[in-house]
Amino acid sequence: MSKRAISTDQIHHPYRAPEGWDAFPPGVFKASTVLFKNTADLHQYRPRDGLSYRYGLHGTPTSYTLGARIASLEGAKHCLLVPSGLAAVTLVSLGLLRPGDEVLVPDNVYGQNRYLSESFLPQFGVTYKFYDPLDAEGFKALLTPKTKLVWLEAAGSITLEFPDLLGLLAACKAHGGVITALDNTWGSGVAFNPFEIAPGVGVDISMQALTKYPSGGADVLMGSVCTRDFALHERLNYAHEHLGYGLGQNDVEMVLRGLPTLELRYRAQDATTRALAAWMQAQPQVAQVLHPALPDSPGHQYWLQTSMAGAACLFSAVFKPEYGARQVDAFVDALELFGIGYSWAGPMSLAVPYDLSRSRNLSRTFAEGVVVRFAIGLEAEADLRADLARALALL
Repeated sequence: MSKRAISTDQIHHPYRAPEGWDAFPPGVFKASTVLFKNTADLHQYRPRDGLSYRYGLHGTPTSYTLGARIASLEGAKHCLLVPSGLAAVTLVSLGLLRPGDEVLVPDNVYGQNRYLSESFLPQFGVTYKFYDPLDAEGFKALLTPKTKLVWLEAAGSITLEFPDLLGLLAACKAHGGVITALDNTWGSGVAFNPFEIAPGVGVDISMQALTKYPSGGADVLMGSVCTRDFALHERLNYAHEHLGYGLGQNDVEMVLRGLPTLELRYRAQDATTRALAAWMQAQPQVAQVLHPALPDSPGHQYWLQTSMAGAACLFSAVFKPEYGARQVDAFVDALELFGIGYSWAGPMSLAVPYDLSRSRNLSRTFAEGVVVRFAIGLEAEADLRADLARALALL
């Protein structure tokens, strides 16, 4: 064969890595096109089972490795990966709900799930109701034949009420035909097994924002949707393919790198968070501290029923009414070790003030006053406590 052009030679170079290479970090395989051996291979049916490949959008060995590990973390059998936690929420709702169906959503749900239910799903003929996650009896009355999906969140967004998971799941099981989906980002597969919360009691779907604990570096956006039931997984997989969800394999690599230290980071941040939440509770400027492990935090008794294994890195402080929004903002601005920004479970601690007047439809479970949510990172507890004390003194 005559000498080929440089571009042709680089594209069709004969070198291939020899088989048998192995190392602790999984290999990073990037692809849009997946090459087939011949046309017979091209025409062969390939199930989406994590063992065969047909196009890079649907997975490579790198993303299949991450999916398998997240499934193990969650106590599941099947896992779908998506570009963000919000994409995971959207996949579940769009994949399972049809015109005429109804979804029930906890009143303290993640804000984007609230907006999805209120503003987006109704365009497709889907109705919604909000429910009090601490009131399983009242929840039962909301279930109707139209109810096809129930969202659960443990703990609740920002105010961290821990739901009556056992009571809510029992009501769904008694009603029949209702799929339960848990936002398990807070528990992250460490605090409890979402599919075996108690003997014979578990959810149908567990989703996470892998952006948080599994990544741990505050530098990746990704989400997961896990199931044990293959038929349910297939329904979600169908929607997954048609929504065109894909991942950058370098992002997948970064989450894989974070998984071995996930539990260590979870435990360390959990311990620091509990200590700071208890300390904050004693400060004269604070009316209430919201954290599931505190005995007077809403839903504490349900947290005890479900899990004493973990309580994540979040707590919220409700400031006394005499401290207005401007004063609380000034307190947050005065913090030196706490960044001001969304997300959590990264190495840096964060603080964000919230006005919850328009994001709760049902009864308040927290005191009147401005709420600040703290996400505790990996800094030393003593340094964070000193920073909080100095900023509180300015109030």
